[in-house]
Amino acid sequence: MGSETPFKLPLIDFSKIYMKESTQEDWNSIKTQVHEALCEYGFFRADMAGMSPEFCSSVFNSLDQLFDLPLETKMKSVSNKPFHGYIGHSPTMPLYESMAIPDAQLSGQVEAFTNFFWADGNPEFSKSIRLICDKLYWLDRITRKIILESLGMEKYSDDHMDNTKHLLRVAKYKGPDTHEPITGLTSHIDKTTLSILYQNKVQGLELQTRSGEWITVDQSPDSFTVFVGEVFHAWSNGRLHAPYHRVMMTGNEARYSLGLFSVPKAGYITRVPDELVDQQHPLLFNPFDYDDFLNHLFTGKIGSNEDALGAYCGAKQSELTTYSKSDINIKIR
Repeated sequence: MGSETPFKLPLIDFSKIYMKESTQEDWNSIKTQVHEALCEYGFFRADMAGMSPEFCSSVFNSLDQLFDLPLETKMKSVSNKPFHGYIGHSPTMPLYESMAIPDAQLSGQVEAFTNFFWADGNPEFSKSIRLICDKLYWLDRITRKIILESLGMEKYSDDHMDNTKHLLRVAKYKGPDTHEPITGLTSHIDKTTLSILYQNKVQGLELQTRSGEWITVDQSPDSFTVFVGEVFHAWSNGRLHAPYHRVMMTGNEARYSLGLFSVPKAGYITRVPDELVDQQHPLLFNPFDYDDFLNHLFTGKIGSNEDALGAYCGAKQSELTTYSKSDINIKIR
């Protein structure tokens, strides 16, 4: 169970950078804060400009419209790609349902998703989702740039940015109508490079600290939460912490969230830079192909949670450990 008092993650103000009003001193301060937060917690909250109550309301009203569609309509969203199709009300996560928009930051993708569900279109939905996606995408790129600079790895920026793709997942967690916490999403580490979450005012997200304690994360609709995923943890040779987190629900209000997930493009080989390997930091992960990693997860060759990437390509792993398919429980917000 989470702690009774919400844990206040580092809150970093990105407003000046977003509004292009920052100085070099501002940039250096933010870089230090991001580095310390992601090495220690693997999380931070980001404040940005333009998050008015009216804007927040339009975003979550749009999600309410989407998830209020008939189940048979939502179930038409299918895909053979991991995390891309409709997921809903499974026996292990009965409160949770979600859908995805691949490359939502690209022109026309949100509109194509909208027109799939509303034959006559839904301009308000498209506009709200496109605007929030623009903010998520900006924060993703600027955060990854800051991370690379904080590690002294600026020379890899173009390679890193050019070989990344994105997936936007929208999710609803039904209120369980109880004061006792009910699992909305089970404990997991994101199988991503970076994850950025935006949610409504209904709490539920919990983070596991390095000491193993579960704490409630204090979130709000006027900020974003940034997570390190397993891919960035591996690329940084363990310097960036990829934390376990989960969603625990109480009460009768629905929790809505949007998550932008960045991952390597198909065929790209992720490898630890030589500069991040030394006597104090021996190599932890061999080079790997992300899509092949996911294939191993979904075919049951490795477990989905307990150091999955380490089992797949850990430098000390001589051979893959085989798990039964019943052990696989892939999760994403």
